[in-house]
Amino acid sequence: MSVQSMTTTRTADVEATLAQIYALAGSGVDIVRCTCNDEEAAEGLAHIVPRSPVPIVADIHFQYRLALAALEAGVHALRLNPGNIRKSEQIKIVAREAGDRGVPIRIGVNAGSLDPDVATRHGGLTPEALVASAMHELDLFREVGFDDVKISVKASNVLLMIEAYRLLAETTDHPLHLGVTEAGPPPQGLVKSTAGIGALLAEGIGDTIRYSLTADPVEEGRAGRTLLESLGLRERRGLDLIACPSCGRAEVDVIKVASDAQAALDGRGIPLQVAVMGCVVNGPGEAREADLGIAAGRGRGHLFVKGHVVRVVPEDEMVAALVEEAERIMTDGIEARVAAAQAGAEEIAAETRAEMLAAQGLDPNHSDDRIKRMREISG
Repeated sequence: MSVQSMTTTRTADVEATLAQIYALAGSGVDIVRCTCNDEEAAEGLAHIVPRSPVPIVADIHFQYRLALAALEAGVHALRLNPGNIRKSEQIKIVAREAGDRGVPIRIGVNAGSLDPDVATRHGGLTPEALVASAMHELDLFREVGFDDVKISVKASNVLLMIEAYRLLAETTDHPLHLGVTEAGPPPQGLVKSTAGIGALLAEGIGDTIRYSLTADPVEEGRAGRTLLESLGLRERRGLDLIACPSCGRAEVDVIKVASDAQAALDGRGIPLQVAVMGCVVNGPGEAREADLGIAAGRGRGHLFVKGHVVRVVPEDEMVAALVEEAERIMTDGIEARVAAAQAGAEEIAAETRAEMLAAQGLDPNHSDDRIKRMREISG
């Protein structure tokens, strides 16, 4: 499963574009798309492709000759928009050239540029219209023996996008590129993209993804990587910080501690799940599957590894302790860190938990009362 993004620089500005490509690759992007909208951009690609750390896709909209120029520049793939290049012979010429060079093409259908004739035949902007546009382009490719294709049917309407991809997955076995086009800036763009892409990935639909955000494209890479890691579709390569939403039992400002921990751990190349919990009442238990975590209690931080409390540190040292322990885990391993637990740490945590329960109520979730009422009802 691959993450894709797109540069926002002028492709003719080779150095600026390469700098952005390297930043994208560092954020977790596997494939980068660059616009090829004029001859200068095509010439820029000739310099960019051999220096890029990841495959480059040339984005072609209206001029089929620019697709031919991009192929000559050595790009690894093309993206063609069927709604913009509509002359069958021009499309076939590009497909022939791509086939001769072994270069794949993404048929990139976009709801915002759908051929009006296709929309009219299928009752407007519908899933059927988007898929029909893709299939028509695919038929033209097949007429010249070209079948090295990936397909996308993007829309800014999340429900339309989901239904279109579901229909496309039923219609063809070609790999699919997922995305909610023009999703907008974060947080709305992140929510819409995750809703659409995540729903389809959970159904087993999709091979590559892109978050189309109105933001620094590096954010697209981070979001895509995080989504795939969260769904278990990609090995974790960076931090996964989880934190409780806080409540009346919280002993610290959870939001601040979590933010500080994120800032301190990000960029260190530590592929661990780290938990920040507001109290020791439920913290270590609820986050017992985390590789590492900290829970606050009575002015102290209870550091735990896989649910085992290994150290107790002053509250103002919690974030520093997390960073130190994360680095030790990366060096020594989780089992070694559990074995090296501070003497009495578990007992101190148990005492603190008991104190907090006594102060805040022995049964903060009112389980005993609930069970009593349940027995009265069932009896």
